[in-house]
Amino acid sequence: MNIQPLADRVLIKAAAAEEKTVGGIIIPDSAKEKPLRGEVLAVGNGTKDEVMVLKAGDQVLYGKYAGTELELDGEKYLIMRQSDVLAVIK
Repeated sequence: MNIQPLADRVLIKAAAAEEKTVGGIIIPDSAKEKPLRGEVLAVGNGTKDEVMVLKAGDQVLYGKYAGTELELDGEKYLIMRQSDVLAVIK
């Protein structure tokens, strides 16, 4: 991975969206709901006002519209502020 978040940002790999069918109809990708959980891949160093509590490998929940989507080598990631993460899954 060649991405290192800065300051209080974290890089997250979103969990795959679940495949759903409704009465034999396959829901297209554009209509699938965004997953709201993922794995932290990298974290920044924090700021003088905010200590980083997340670490690589944490499974987290985040808001529906949180973060900025980016694509690298065909993989999709989210980068967001630590404060946009709602919870750590233990």
